[in-house]
Amino acid sequence: QVQLVESGGGLVQAGGSLRLSCAASGSIFSIRGMGWYRQAPGKQRELVATITSGGSGNYADSVKGRFTISRDNTKNTVYLQMNNLKPEDTAVYYCNANGMGINYWGKGTLVTVSS
Repeated sequence: QVQLVESGGGLVQAGGSLRLSCAASGSIFSIRGMGWYRQAPGKQRELVATITSGGSGNYADSVKGRFTISRDNTKNTVYLQMNNLKPEDTAVYYCNANGMGINYWGKGTLVTVSS
């Protein structure tokens, strides 16, 4: 089992920045990819960014150039630096870790961007 705990969400004005963190514990040896997903009210959960164990990132078109995903394998933590936030970025952000055919999810952290 892998446990994921997110932190760093909050309320920010449009154009502002936030940094999300996700700390993994438990059977971390099984983790390969990690990433961030988000779910806005009334919408389906969508991919924001993913990162491989080697550090290669992949982004949704809507966040390219504004968000950066990074990973510190020594701390078993993945980060999401979010710059130039927009009201449409408002959502609950979920951390994901996958490996050995299993997906793990955190409980989510709320990001609210005011206009």
